[in-house]
Amino acid sequence: MTRETTLEKTTPGNASALRGLIRTMRLKQWLKNGFVFLPLLFDVKILNLYYLSRTLAGFALLCLASSTIYIINDLVDIEKDRRHPVKRHRPLASGQLSPVVALAAAALLLLVTLPLSFVLHPTFGMIVAGYIGLQLLYSFSLKHVIILDVLAVSAGFVLRVAAGATLVEAERFSPWLYVLTTLLALFLSFGKRRHELLLLKEDANSHRASLEEYNLPLLDEMISVVTATTVVAYSLYTFSAENLPKNHTMMLTIPFVLYGIFRYLYLIHVKGEGDAPDEVVLRDRPMQITLVLWGLSSFLILYTEQIKAILQRFLGG
Repeated sequence: MTRETTLEKTTPGNASALRGLIRTMRLKQWLKNGFVFLPLLFDVKILNLYYLSRTLAGFALLCLASSTIYIINDLVDIEKDRRHPVKRHRPLASGQLSPVVALAAAALLLLVTLPLSFVLHPTFGMIVAGYIGLQLLYSFSLKHVIILDVLAVSAGFVLRVAAGATLVEAERFSPWLYVLTTLLALFLSFGKRRHELLLLKEDANSHRASLEEYNLPLLDEMISVVTATTVVAYSLYTFSAENLPKNHTMMLTIPFVLYGIFRYLYLIHVKGEGDAPDEVVLRDRPMQITLVLWGLSSFLILYTEQIKAILQRFLGG
């Protein structure tokens, strides 16, 4: 066999493995790390290039950290995923990606991410290390324990927000947003559990032990409680947080939050969706429009004075 023939045979396999590795890193789910930008927005520092660049760097490192966990999680669940109607198509479960290659990639990502996180900011580095530790605990243990599984997921979102607050040296960031982040993460997590229960039916417990303990009435009750609490908490935040404009204009964003929550409930109860929230957002146009309108209105409300100052300088006033 000639060298050229050997290269022709190995190159497609290598390319396939690389595509499998990228899929296992789940780039679409990097959207979750966008929570790191909340302190930048709400501490009114998004126009500050220094803090913006630090947050962008933090976002990139969180993406690498989360991809490391996704690879490890798929390695841990490889046998269960092979019996799953959807997850069996994942690169590791389908054989597209070798476990040895996946393990090496996870180790390399970890060796790059942690040191760079501490270089960016020591406290940020500790938060990232805590996030990785929590997610490893989730992959090996907590995801099989009812209620603790969704609380662990929520804690991961809160750590993302805390990481962002550290990077921007937040001074006016309201603690209300930690509460809202927790509630929103619980809301989405319960919706995902409901979808998994419906998808797997009687085989649910063979894929995740905690699913054996959940049932639809319990999940619907939990979703109702978290939904009501989220709406009330956000409404209270809009007129009671000290860092917001005193004219309470932030209350104008409440309809967007209500619509987003009701839209998600519609998707999981009527359309039978409710899988990964980031995937729902990426394919549901009304949800995308709602998020854009909420973000744009929040920006205009929070940055009114800065926008006025910029316009005055630009117009020479």
